[in-house]
Amino acid sequence: MASILALAGSNSSTSINFKLVQLTTSLVEGHDLRLLNMTRYPFPMFSEDDEKRKGYSNALVELKEDIRNADGLILSVNEHNGNPSAYFKNVLDWLSRLDRKFLEGTKVLLMSTSGGKRGGMGSLGVIQNMLPRFGAEIIATFSLPSFHDNFSEDGILDESLKAEHQKALQTFLSSLK
Repeated sequence: MASILALAGSNSSTSINFKLVQLTTSLVEGHDLRLLNMTRYPFPMFSEDDEKRKGYSNALVELKEDIRNADGLILSVNEHNGNPSAYFKNVLDWLSRLDRKFLEGTKVLLMSTSGGKRGGMGSLGVIQNMLPRFGAEIIATFSLPSFHDNFSEDGILDESLKAEHQKALQTFLSSLK
């Protein structure tokens, strides 16, 4: 049984990426799973001056430890103007200062969604290129376009997208065995 940490790269209380993560984790069986709601992790904007003056918050150290203790990470990143949100980039900046290889040995299912037809592909691409610098192994990716047309309380509505999501999840889970 593998340990999996799941989160969305958003601090919005109405995050559609968090909804995608919740759906994804509801499909995981037989693993130790922990779902984090990032609205509970407020971090100041990264500043070397603040880092020198104040050091690292307990919340940041705990988040890093949660990540390091996980075998796998399910992550869905939101998109602002074709890039990851300032919030999530800031989280990565803080984590990488605390421990440059904070994702060493961590297998990742990387996802994204947005209200648009590209499904957050710009953000997904940026993060897909960035995470390996911190030691992550991206196992599978999935992007859900047009969230409000393709998602409901019952899950992913479009059958081909649903199958693609399930395949990405199964590929990720198989890598943890």
